[in-house]
Amino acid sequence: MSATLLLGWSITISQLILGFAMACATWRVVIGPRAQDRVLGLDTLYVNAMLLLVTFGIQSGQTLYFEAALVIGMLGFTGTVALSKFLMRGEVIE
Repeated sequence: MSATLLLGWSITISQLILGFAMACATWRVVIGPRAQDRVLGLDTLYVNAMLLLVTFGIQSGQTLYFEAALVIGMLGFTGTVALSKFLMRGEVIE
């Protein structure tokens, strides 16, 4: 078995597993009993989306996917911080 074939199969399997993880995170966002569970579900969802874009970038060899993953990472972190601050204090801007 060649290294290229093995890499292709492992990327495909990781994309399937990341898709399943995104479905589980979406379930937590929809069904989460508390707001904190929903924020953690969104955090997990954006991290999984970012990793899925990275695997698409590795598979296709295009750098656009890596840039999109970087933007999702920055916006997701900012959103998580803002939601966490809102849940802790009740306001985002002091």
